[in-house]
Amino acid sequence: MKNSKHIWLAIAWALVVSLTVAHVTWLFSTKRFAPETDILAMLPTEERDPVLQQAIVHMADSAQQRFIVLIGAEDWRRAQSAADAYRGVLASRDDQFRLDQQSAARAEQGWIDQFWPYRGVLLNSEQRDALKNQPTSYWVDAAQRQLYSPFGAIKVGTWQDDPFGLFAGWAQTRAQQTSVRPSDGRLRVDAGNKAYVVMPIELRGQAFSLATQQAVMPVLQQAREAALRAAPDAEVISAGIILHAAAAGQQASQEMSTIGLGSLAGILLLMWLTFRSVKPIGMVVLSVGVGCLGALSVCWLLFDRLHLLTLVFGASLIGVAHDYGIHYLCSRLGDEQRRSPSQLLQEILPGMILAILTTVVAYLTLALTPFPGLRQVAVFSAVGLLFAWLTVIFWFPVLDRTPMKKSPVMDWYGRSRQVWPRLGRNFRSYCVAAAVLIFAVAGISRLKSNDDIRQLQNSPQSLLDAQIEVSRLLAAPTLAQFYLVRGETQEMVLQHEEALKNRLENLVASNVLTGYQALSDWVPSQRTQRANHELTAHSLMAPGAALPQLATLLGEGDAWTKQIQTRHAAPVAALTPELFLQNPAGEAWRHLWLGKVDGGYASIVALRGVEYGDLPALQATAQTLPGVQWVDKVGETSTLLGRYRHHMGWVVLISYATVYLLLLMRYRGAAWRVMAPTVVASALALAVFGFIGHPLNLFHVLALLLILGMGIDYGIFLQEHPSRKHKAAWLAVGLSAMSTLLAFGLLGLSTTPALQAFGLTMLIGVGAVWLIAPCFGKDE
Repeated sequence: MKNSKHIWLAIAWALVVSLTVAHVTWLFSTKRFAPETDILAMLPTEERDPVLQQAIVHMADSAQQRFIVLIGAEDWRRAQSAADAYRGVLASRDDQFRLDQQSAARAEQGWIDQFWPYRGVLLNSEQRDALKNQPTSYWVDAAQRQLYSPFGAIKVGTWQDDPFGLFAGWAQTRAQQTSVRPSDGRLRVDAGNKAYVVMPIELRGQAFSLATQQAVMPVLQQAREAALRAAPDAEVISAGIILHAAAAGQQASQEMSTIGLGSLAGILLLMWLTFRSVKPIGMVVLSVGVGCLGALSVCWLLFDRLHLLTLVFGASLIGVAHDYGIHYLCSRLGDEQRRSPSQLLQEILPGMILAILTTVVAYLTLALTPFPGLRQVAVFSAVGLLFAWLTVIFWFPVLDRTPMKKSPVMDWYGRSRQVWPRLGRNFRSYCVAAAVLIFAVAGISRLKSNDDIRQLQNSPQSLLDAQIEVSRLLAAPTLAQFYLVRGETQEMVLQHEEALKNRLENLVASNVLTGYQALSDWVPSQRTQRANHELTAHSLMAPGAALPQLATLLGEGDAWTKQIQTRHAAPVAALTPELFLQNPAGEAWRHLWLGKVDGGYASIVALRGVEYGDLPALQATAQTLPGVQWVDKVGETSTLLGRYRHHMGWVVLISYATVYLLLLMRYRGAAWRVMAPTVVASALALAVFGFIGHPLNLFHVLALLLILGMGIDYGIFLQEHPSRKHKAAWLAVGLSAMSTLLAFGLLGLSTTPALQAFGLTMLIGVGAVWLIAPCFGKDE
């Protein structure tokens, strides 16, 4: 009757799993499931700023598609030859790259022509100061220099159209925002004794797409080789997000083929030596796989979207799930009475229930935090463990119908429990406990934390050097820090920008910054445009001002003066951000304008030459300005990781307390024997990091939570079968620990800092709890 009932339960669970698989398949095939990657989405809802989030995404998206190549040589013609060869390779793959075929000279003339009609309202700060403070003779002399100098400033239209050179001066100021200049139909920058061709390239695919990386990187290498064949002495410097993404992908692939395959081979060999069959291996993998699918399906139904960190952290925490399958299989292997699978399950079920209950409760304490990301992790890991556990309970007795072959590993390893040292009320035990306590306290007292996201970066130094060199040569702004400017209208945004620029000029003068980029440099506010027009009319065009005196000096009559005055006074449509950005000349500045966002308007003021030590001064600059917010993406991400680490640390402590209460309900006075190994192992791991000077971050704390889940399982399995002669429980603990060390502990060899931190913690913690757990058994 029991077997029949179990079969019906297995069928019912099969229906649930089938629906889960169908739902996940639908997510990927129809909904095109893609995880959320915005780190700020992990903040509590009340702390989220939709405008700030859009600004960060806007900056990231604009940078993600851009790729810059500088090709330099001591001889400009050789640099051009190398650049032409490089461009030729990319031009043949227009499905991957978008190259601007417009010549540099035409591009420059394009933006000059666009602004020419608005010359009466455009002034730079020096011109405004001069119009307010300089005598009339200053402007008369300036006009004469303009008239009689065939070279120098930018020339547009006739001299009469801009007699005082105001537009030419404004255009010159705008051109000086970059060291790049047009030359022979190309963009050129000079540094030292080399001239570089600047080649801005736009990717058609996404930089973080593996398919894009596989398609683009070989072409870039071919283009580089073609450039060096054309000019062997040329220097090719490249910068772009895709280079860092491809390097990270290549590194991950290499580690997968070494660490990943090595750990997989080790686990398969371990399981084969123990069970002498592939079937138990498949059963354990099945339970964990069902757990991951169930977690993904349920979390999507509850949250409608999942963050990438939820998948990473949640999948790691579900790693505990293989404990249940291994415990069942080891119990079957060590069952000398040869009972049926259902009968055996009845014996081990109380311990299995307590194991899943304590771990799920521990993980669900993550939901007590105010962070939606940690709540997602809590639900994902708890649901995943429950699905995996139910798969073991409902399916394993049905799938496991044939007796297992006796394994020599069971006898060999099982005997080690009989000779394993145990702590008792004796002098040696007290000395060991004191030594461990002293070591743990001394090490933890030295422990420090570091949540700086830059510490988790592992791009090759050559790429970082190239990025820095390109930024230096092009005076490019940083993407990590900027000012977010908001207002109810476009006019308010531009006015707030202008107020900010007044303060930034002081920072540039004191060398805190080398410069900045603001849309209001190109499109002044309407208030400023009116003020500029009135200032030039009063200082230059009015009776007795510079223009009438200039006419007298040149022998021109009133008609000539009147013509220029009329042209200056003629109404012109207002210059607006839309007019500027709709023109191809505004393409290079579109990343500065967010437009209408969340019921208002917003823009970005980008900065050049930002140094880490100057960040407090830059932050203070915005504090008293209305509508201006300092944004430090690196700092905010680091702060968020720190807050997560802090909250998860409390979660671990609360989980220990909650789990201990659950253990008391079953084991009473022996509950401490189940809990102690995990506490000691976690303390030892932290102490080791303190002694070696390894700062704590979020990934260490995540590993501590996983150690808690696994360590408690080990303690429960051994406490359920306290006899030293019981080999199956000890084998289950050993197999689970060794497979965990192979799966997670070897990540300590990774060169990726986050994986290394997680792996080292698992290596020390799980290794310690495995070796310590038998020591806390009750002496017989």
